[in-house]
Parts: sequence; structure tokens; C-alpha cells
Amino acid sequence: MKPTSNRSKKNIIAASLVLAMTMPAAAQASANVALQANELAQQTDTSAQVANGQLIPVRIVAETLGAELKWNATNKAVTITKGTSQIVLTIGKSVAIVDGKQVQSGQVLLDKNGNMLAQLRFINEALGSNVTWNADQQSVIFGENDYAGRASSFVYQLFNNQHAKLATTLNEQLKKSLPAQALNAISQQYPLVYGAPTKQLSTAIENNDVHTNVVMVYETDKTPLAITVRFDKAGLIDDLYFELAAPAGQYAKPAYDKSNYAEEEVVVGEGEFALPGTLTVPAGEGPFPVVILVQGSGPHDRDSTIGGTKVFKDIAAGLAAQNIAVLRYEKISREHTFKLSSQPTFSVKNESADDALRAVALLKKTDKIDSSRIFVAGHSQGGYVMPMIIDNDRNNDIAGAILLSAPSENITTVLVEQQNEGLDRMKKLGLPAEMIASQEQAAEAWTSIVEMIHNPDYSAEKPPANFPVPPAYWWYEQRDYEPAAAAQKQTKPLLILQGENDWQVSMKQLEGWKKALQAKPEVKFVSYPNVNHLLTEYEGLSIGIEYNTAAHVSASIINDMATWVNSKK
Repeated sequence: MKPTSNRSKKNIIAASLVLAMTMPAAAQASANVALQANELAQQTDTSAQVANGQLIPVRIVAETLGAELKWNATNKAVTITKGTSQIVLTIGKSVAIVDGKQVQSGQVLLDKNGNMLAQLRFINEALGSNVTWNADQQSVIFGENDYAGRASSFVYQLFNNQHAKLATTLNEQLKKSLPAQALNAISQQYPLVYGAPTKQLSTAIENNDVHTNVVMVYETDKTPLAITVRFDKAGLIDDLYFELAAPAGQYAKPAYDKSNYAEEEVVVGEGEFALPGTLTVPAGEGPFPVVILVQGSGPHDRDSTIGGTKVFKDIAAGLAAQNIAVLRYEKISREHTFKLSSQPTFSVKNESADDALRAVALLKKTDKIDSSRIFVAGHSQGGYVMPMIIDNDRNNDIAGAILLSAPSENITTVLVEQQNEGLDRMKKLGLPAEMIASQEQAAEAWTSIVEMIHNPDYSAEKPPANFPVPPAYWWYEQRDYEPAAAAQKQTKPLLILQGENDWQVSMKQLEGWKKALQAKPEVKFVSYPNVNHLLTEYEGLSIGIEYNTAAHVSASIINDMATWVNSKK
């Protein structure tokens, strides 16, 4: 469990904590390919043609659609690249090169201001778009259902400081979280970390019962960046999500996935922060016991995708093969990332516990589910909050809980231990000196931050100014929370599972659970040699380098979970 980046309104995103990364936001977009009039022999007053829509400014339209433009002064030509498409337009010619083939483009001119003009019809055909041009506002107009185009336009305007144009595209909830100063901060800060987007490499539309999501991958001057624009049911932008588009091993079904189940879309909770999820139901009549999966720290998807591993997708399939239903859902900090920045008292309970209880309420009234056998399984931070979940189960609906690589001590203690454990393992592996030095600095930094958190002069209501890992409230509100001590007062059956090769939550944390709960007959403990924090088996010494390699949750863990759940009747 590592902290997330800078995410308050002033620091942009206020939500979860994940393997320590700073996540600022966006900036100037693709290269400005304004053409210099004195370099070109041909200039034409084309204002009438532009006004009636026959010709449009190539740069504005193409960049709004997510394309990259490169100007060749010698040939008086511009190359437009978007995804796998490449178009070459030349001043004075009516034939373009599209993906290596000659295509009639119609007139390509230069106006008196040095802007290349081309026919909108041709641009639409070449880029696969269907836009119109507003000559008065010098802007592209998209159809109501053209989510991909509207999302591309949003990114272009955001990163080119055209924030005034964005106001009408956001819904009222997101406007509160992203006022003008926040949009400006995104456009200035994010390129410093992610790199400035230059061209769109791919676009995908993903629908769920809460949002229409447009996921765009951009090339930047640093590393590929995935930007998700989320539209609500009214077609307005409801939230955004940024993440590095790091390559990972190709996921394939594990051997224990027998495909003997059906999956259906569900919605956990309701209103502004409703979450889309997947209910996996085994084949047969039921009713079936069910396990709700609660993610670790960070803005995870419902599959708990980390690198080449889909931890929760594996667990769902594996348990379904043994006649256990599973509910997994998008984490609130991923589905509603920026809107959370307007929640000044957002806590770890809000982040990881509340939605689990909403999931319990949903399952109590779901067909084929045995409402007397609802279990909750939490991974990492999801296990850390399990005593909170049980404490807040007012109707005693939870039959038992499973803790997967869960910290038993306060998160601040775990973070310092984690950094030092990582440092010790890096030294054992003989990694380069600069990597070890960087980890030493991280360990020192976290030690100082934890000292600040436990300084009695500060509190959730009175945090220090400029707290280095905001939101400060999240940290101070839980600084006295000890999961194992809280669980000691409870009587629910627990299955506590721990990987012995886990550097993020070490075996010391399992010992903490044992010390607090060993005398309780309703609690069972199991540890697994070679299993890392992602619950996969890794024979080397884990420091997370292996996370991008495709791997599956250990079959032993799946079997132990299933045996334990099926024994609770």
C-alpha cells in the first residue's frame, strides 16, 4: 500500500492512495503547425469559402480530433497522423496521400493569415470523423452521440488552455470540482509529469450502467498516457481519469476458469457516486453464497487490474467454478476521481468501506443469492478496512470475511515498513546504486511524513499547511486506527491469507493478526511461499518488477477461499 499523488482541488485529485506515484495533469497539446505566410508562394483570400463551410483550417480541426501535425516547409506539405492513419496535404494540390495511396482531396489553399485550408468533407473521410465547422466561433461541432469526437475535443481544449469552451461540456457536479483555476492547474501541471499529449494513438468507447467512457491513449514526449472522459446519461462530462498506458503482459484465462457462470452488469449504490459492477453467478438454480471483493489502495477497476494481473477477475472465475457467486465493482476513486476533490472530509471509510456495505444491501435482494451467506473479501487496503466494514454492518448481514495481504497495523506504520522492506530487498538483489539511493530517499521522506501525521499539534480538523501527500484529512482521520485491535473486539469468522513473498504487506503484518486473534477459534490463518502482493506465485524476490508480467492468482488461494466459504452453512 503506497500513497497516491497530489490530488486535492488545488492539487487536483483528492482520492485514494496507491503505490506511491505523483499524478498531476495535462497541458499544451500537439505541436502548433501554424504556417508562415512568407514561406509560401500561394496566398488566397478564402474568407467566403471558410464562412460557408467549404474549407476549414486544417490545424484546428485535425488537432481537435486528436491528430498530430508536422509541417514540411520545403514541400509546403503537412503530415497529419492519428492512430494508424496518416495523411499528407500539400498547398496548391488537390491530391492527398492517405496511408500511402493517392486520394482526391479537393482544394488545399493557404489563407492570408498563413493557415492551411482544406475541404471538411475530405478531412472527415480521411480521419473517420463526422464533424461540422462553426466559422464564427472557429471551432469544431460534434454530433450529440459522437462521444469519441467530443472527448477528443475536450482533451484538445483542456491542454490548449481553451477552458472557457469547456464550461458547457461539464455537468454541475463536475463543475464544482473543476472550476477554472483547477482546469488551468491541470493544463499546466500534468504535462510536467505525464508529458504533453501530441497525438491520439487509439480510441475506445466502453459503456457501463453509470457512464459512457471514452478511453484515449495519447503519445506524449515522455510515455503513453491513457485519458478517460466519462459522460453521464445526459451526455455531459461527469468525470475524468488519467493513467500511464504502461505495456503489460496479455491477460488470458487461468486454468481454474471453467466458464461455467454468467456475468451481469449491476450498479452499487445510487446517485452521484453510483458504481458499475459485475455479478458473477455460477450455472445452476442457486441460491449461492456470494463474496464481495474490496480493492486495495489506489483507483482500481473492478478487475483490480495491476500490470499483467487481474486479481479480482481471477478470483471471480475461480470461485464461480466452485459454486460461489462474486460481486466486484469499480472503485469510487476511479469511477468518480475528480468529483471526490470536492469532498473535504473524504475518508478511508468513504473510499473502501461504504461501497462494500452498499453491495451487501444490493445482494440481499438479488435473485439466486443466499442472503444468509454474504461474505466480504478485501485485498490490501480492502482488508485493512475490514473491521470498519464489520463494525458498520448494522443489520448483521455479513456472514464472514476474508483478508488478503491485509495490514494489521496502522497504515503509517505499514508505509514506513514497506519502504524499508523494499530497500532491504533491493540491496539483496544487488540493484544499481542509483535505484537504491532513490529508495533510501523515499524511505526517509515517508519517515518524515509519518512523523508529521503523528505530531499531536495536528489533527484532521487542523492539518499542517501544505501537507505533502494530500488530502491531509484522509491521513489524520485514521491515524489512531489499528485494524487488528479493532478486530479483536469482533466475533465474525475470518480467513486471513498472506503471501510470504509480499514486500508491500510483509509477514510481520500476518504476525500482528495472529497476535491479536490467535485465541479466536473462528479465525483461520494461512500463508503461501512465493506468493507476492498480487497473490500470484513468483520464485524470485519480489519488489514489484514482476507485476507487468501476465500472471494469475494462485490456485491454492482460490481453493482455500472456496473451501472456507462453502464450509460456512
